[in-house]
Amino acid sequence: MSASSPSPALPDVTLSDFLARAQTRLHEQLPSQPLANQPRAGDDRFWARPLSSDMQAKARDAAVLIPVIGHQDNPTILLTQRSRQLAKHSGQIAFPGGKIDQNENPLQAALREAEEEIGLAAHKIEPLGYLDYCFTGTGFRIAPVVALVTPGFEIKINPAEVDDVFEVPLAFLMEPGNHQRIQKGDEGHSFLAMPYAERFIWGATAGMLRQLYERLYP
Repeated sequence: MSASSPSPALPDVTLSDFLARAQTRLHEQLPSQPLANQPRAGDDRFWARPLSSDMQAKARDAAVLIPVIGHQDNPTILLTQRSRQLAKHSGQIAFPGGKIDQNENPLQAALREAEEEIGLAAHKIEPLGYLDYCFTGTGFRIAPVVALVTPGFEIKINPAEVDDVFEVPLAFLMEPGNHQRIQKGDEGHSFLAMPYAERFIWGATAGMLRQLYERLYP
């Protein structure tokens, strides 16, 4: 009887190691011409095939903040649950973020949305870099801004946009064994999900977390 294969070790997710990886593996700036780059799709249904140039050209620009809370031995990622009153993506798990306003860059948009949605003050946030653009099936081109957040911040939820705010250990999210591919119906579509306790993280949010794993902990 052969021995079973050992389970993969959890990645080193101390804060110092995370910051060292982020410094060398994140984009310092977003590409000035995103359409010239092969896009990464946040929704797992699109990962197997490139998006059409028409879909890319019509995409609306948005930005999200991926807030890594700087707990020394157990860094976490801050996530929100969108308001169930919203017309689109109601009740879903998401990063703070939204559309990029005119004369605004992705970093400015991500910081503004974080303050508007959950009261996260900009002086508590240190931008670390960017992931690749994320294209969604709902027609958005999302610029993911990875940032370090100093613990001890105050949260003030905007109930029109957010129902709840919570933290998930980075160790859990960066463990590929927690990344599930879930079949949807009989049409062959699947999506990525990272269930955590009573939370169901999926879609573009799970896709960006997967991309963070692939970039920092391959």
